[in-house]
Amino acid sequence: MGTSILEALNVRVEGSGNHYLVFSHGFGTDQSAWQRVLPYFTPRYSVILYDLVCAGSVNPDYFDYRRYTTLDAYVDDLLNILDSLHVTTCAYVGHSISAMIGMLASIRRPHLFSKLILIGASPRFLNDKDYHGGFEQGDFEQVFSAMEANYEAWVNGFAPLAVGADVPAAVREFSRTLFNMRPDISLFVSRTVFNSDLRGILGLVKVPCVIMQAARDCSVPAAVATYMEEHLGGRSTVLWLDSEGHLPHLSAPSYLANQLDIALLS
Repeated sequence: MGTSILEALNVRVEGSGNHYLVFSHGFGTDQSAWQRVLPYFTPRYSVILYDLVCAGSVNPDYFDYRRYTTLDAYVDDLLNILDSLHVTTCAYVGHSISAMIGMLASIRRPHLFSKLILIGASPRFLNDKDYHGGFEQGDFEQVFSAMEANYEAWVNGFAPLAVGADVPAAVREFSRTLFNMRPDISLFVSRTVFNSDLRGILGLVKVPCVIMQAARDCSVPAAVATYMEEHLGGRSTVLWLDSEGHLPHLSAPSYLANQLDIALLS
């Protein structure tokens, strides 16, 4: 990136609290996904928001296909942002892909993170012997084929499934940010995420973790949350959400904000 990372990834710091709180969005969204959750925290925290480089709100020229083949480059971006802001410690909220980015970052720099709150996290989406990730390889190939064949039709089918709850506004919002992504970047990131296997690093995560898992999430089965709790290397708990779908910050923002408060104070 020729420009500064703070400018390139649209970094914002909202609020005036003494403690830093990072919100990092998942695949298919951008930082606007937190807009209805944010007001609950700005009176008490300095909240850091940014866009992943794959988000449609970021100049696609910044997406380097050679660099972003694994999540490590996304971890570099997160740590560079925190260093540029001179953050020495923060609580971190990561959704989906960003949950894994936060865990990897905490392995590199454990003293930088006081707590990780992981929403809809999965270290591996593919089923394996003695592991239920929720998907078979053929499922992913169908998804990738659909994305390549007709991206608009794929978004129109995927968005309501991912949101899960009957909240049309959340489906519209998720569809909007999916459409903002360049289809080739969206497909590339999907392949990176869905084919990743980070089960082996869970034991290296020593920072306290709260795993937030919806009871009904088409992307992440409940068994994954239990698996993570059993394999993370530090103190970890599962906070079961009484919500539907993979995007509670879009479909139930007030409820999620309350649960985040509980997690931050636990």
